[in-house]
Amino acid sequence: MQEHEYALLGGMNRAKIGRYLSLASAAISAAMVFSLLTAVDLAKQYGLPVNLPPALLSLLGAGAIFSALYWFFDHYAWRWPAVARLLKVPDLAGEWNCVGKSLNEKGETLFDWSGIVTIVQSWDKLRVRLKTEKSGSNSIAAALSYDAADGYRLLYHYHNDPNINQPDLAPHQGYASITFAPDQKSGEGEYFNGRGRITFGTMDLRRR
Repeated sequence: MQEHEYALLGGMNRAKIGRYLSLASAAISAAMVFSLLTAVDLAKQYGLPVNLPPALLSLLGAGAIFSALYWFFDHYAWRWPAVARLLKVPDLAGEWNCVGKSLNEKGETLFDWSGIVTIVQSWDKLRVRLKTEKSGSNSIAAALSYDAADGYRLLYHYHNDPNINQPDLAPHQGYASITFAPDQKSGEGEYFNGRGRITFGTMDLRRR
């Protein structure tokens, strides 16, 4: 399974980030080209041999600078605490211990289960992987929501595939909603499964 794009609700608009990076790229490119051409002129004044390949100027173009900046932002810069607070996007990447309860309509526990949740996240993409003793699931769509009162919430739609040695379990799809603590070290939520396994319950996550 590959990471997929995810929606941001209540956070900074991704289009704004693109515009800011475009402006920064143009400014950096102009400054670098100007500095390079100035250095070439200075070298010529002193009679130094100068060979400026066109490919070098193309590497300093705004497009190339934008690609480099966006890669750095997508993989690293958005995680910096000050930047993350400005963007209102939590860094949930990593492994989480998950304790779940399957409930009946009266809210009584039918059975307990546990597993490991692995979240792969960048600025652009996300994937939530839950692995239990009997099955595994991967998210196929997701959204991160910020609310000043509730904090950060992860909502995702997933597909579950039972292990090959579990013939009584059927593949199915489901939905989960998890609200994370302000320190992003724990989360509580709920899930429900659709056709194939009509169950629902709670999830308690703790960062490993």
